Amino acid sequence: MKLILIGFGVVGQGFAEILQNKAGQLPGFAPSIIGVITATKGSLYRSRGLDIGALLSAAQTGSFAAYPEQAGLRRDMTASDIISAGSADVLVELSPTNLDTAQPALAYCHQALEAGLHLVLANKGPVALDHANLRNKAASKGLQLRYEATVMAGTPVMQLAEEALAGCAIQAARGILNGTTNYILTQMEAGMSYTEALTQAQALGYAETDPAGDVEGWDAAGKVLILASALFGSRLKMSDLDVSGITRISSDDITEAKAAGQRYKLIAEATPNGGAVKAMRLPLSDPLASVAGSTNAITLETDLMGAVTLIGAGAGKLETGSAILSDLLAIQRVAGSG
Repeated sequence: MKLILIGFGVVGQGFAEILQNKAGQLPGFAPSIIGVITATKGSLYRSRGLDIGALLSAAQTGSFAAYPEQAGLRRDMTASDIISAGSADVLVELSPTNLDTAQPALAYCHQALEAGLHLVLANKGPVALDHANLRNKAASKGLQLRYEATVMAGTPVMQLAEEALAGCAIQAARGILNGTTNYILTQMEAGMSYTEALTQAQALGYAETDPAGDVEGWDAAGKVLILASALFGSRLKMSDLDVSGITRISSDDITEAKAAGQRYKLIAEATPNGGAVKAMRLPLSDPLASVAGSTNAITLETDLMGAVTLIGAGAGKLETGSAILSDLLAIQRVAGSG
């Protein structure tokens, strides 16, 4: 299986480390990274495959200029060039998420499908904004579109919903889909102010220097769009969602909820009728209320199984990389059975 990676930041490097560490441990699975394109480090392409160890070492220097010369190595190709080269089987989209237009990643995804490549995404943008079109194009060409990493990193919510619960009708999905805000709310309940908790989250790497995408609910909203389309066939836009974050939650609000036997959580919800992201008070009996720190969780309401709750990591280098690996293995299984 020959792979093109667009993006080689934390997630891309985590995925490469997994491939390096698990070499020979996955029978019948022999992936080869033949192309890597980044906005800051440069690009590399070699149809016979790149050396993962050298790729990781070069990335640590901040530039692929440090990658050693090899026969057939190209350093001057764009993402479009590499997709068009015709050597790859799968495009793995790992570049930063753009929830406004999903570009340029979306254009590369469509180009890859036209070129006969399967798609695996950790980038939420293309799936959040154009899932239906990507799904339909992939299906029409006998290709697979997989995006486990876009909702809860390596925690297999899409596999649970689409495969393990395939016989159930899912009536709603509601969950804690942003680890940054869950960490902040957990620390506020322990006595920190919002500002103190945010500062600590930034120091630990949970929150960006500009945390607006997390604390104002937009990251979780992108995941609602993905769930709404994947589970219910909805073609929602961001403007269709009711979105608010946690910036207005005060320490007094946290204390008041605690006194009432409740706990604040930022809840993202998708139903056949729409979606929302809101901070709300949950009774402690709700499984989502017990999810602390940066952990994510989702409850799927079903007709046959009732409420099924899945709890796990919602971010992380190896955690997200594991979802990429899982999707690639799924592609191989389906291709092999075909």
